[in-house]
Amino acid sequence: MRTRLAGALLSALALTLALTGCGGADGPAPAAATGTNASDDTDRVEPLTSPGTPRLPVTVRSFDGRRTTVEKADRIVPLSGSLSEITFTLGLGDRVVARDITATFDQATELPLVTRNHDVSAESVLSLHPDLVLAESTTGPDEAMKQIRDAGVPVLVVAPARGLADVGTRIRTVADALGVPGAGERLAERSRDRIAAVRTAIPAHADHPRVAFLYLRGSASVYLIGGRGSGATSLLEAAGAVDAGAESGLDKDFTAITTEALVRAAPDAILVMSKGLDSVGGIDGLVKIPGVAQTPAGANRRVVSIEDGVLLNYGPRTDQVLKSLVRQLYGATR
Repeated sequence: MRTRLAGALLSALALTLALTGCGGADGPAPAAATGTNASDDTDRVEPLTSPGTPRLPVTVRSFDGRRTTVEKADRIVPLSGSLSEITFTLGLGDRVVARDITATFDQATELPLVTRNHDVSAESVLSLHPDLVLAESTTGPDEAMKQIRDAGVPVLVVAPARGLADVGTRIRTVADALGVPGAGERLAERSRDRIAAVRTAIPAHADHPRVAFLYLRGSASVYLIGGRGSGATSLLEAAGAVDAGAESGLDKDFTAITTEALVRAAPDAILVMSKGLDSVGGIDGLVKIPGVAQTPAGANRRVVSIEDGVLLNYGPRTDQVLKSLVRQLYGATR
């Protein structure tokens, strides 16, 4: 998610600031969601019970093309919440010595904070004497990452998550680098089976709603609608919904919200991150954004809110995200 937003925010912010002053199918879903997190259990990850002892050294290929040799994995620093989640769920959380601000699950909250999204402090990372640093393709700044590599610390860059198909791939990539490929296979299989179980439980009366994914940061006057490549499409389709932004012809990952764009998308429901919803004053504030009240979603106050830290991670808790999305769209399922 943050991989795609990093560039989109820079290009859209000025346009958004200029535009913020401008001015479906009926279904059995509830009139509105109320900021529910992905599930009652999303504040904790569920580690494998027997991950096994890492068998090292291993040499793996990083997403940036480098070959990375991991000699030890006693002190791991994941530089994103998603990579922290995978490491902990593999059962190796006791080896993690730091976290990114997006690692919000309970088991990670007491760890030292060394990054804030893309703002890595090389000095803070190196002070913890890591054996391995796990990074996303947009982790930076580049100077900090170079400083970490120059200090002799192995850095594995993991391919970005773009959809449900990436869940197993990212899990296996991290597991291979940590010397526990068997645990990676088991966790990937567990994740796949749980996602499949949620999909089979979608109620037969599902109305295939059009859902627009909005990225909101009211304090910075950033209001974006997701299009193709936002990362939300496969999740929405798995829930039996239609990505309204992509289907309406928005080819960019994210586009500044306008009344015209929202009316064209005509969403029956709106998907937001919980902190983003809070930043605009909840549902009451959301419907005041130009164009929202003119959509079926705005008129019916049909809003799905999911915790920022898990919504588009595409990792071991994606089944919980999907379950929450289905529940909020269609109501209780059998």
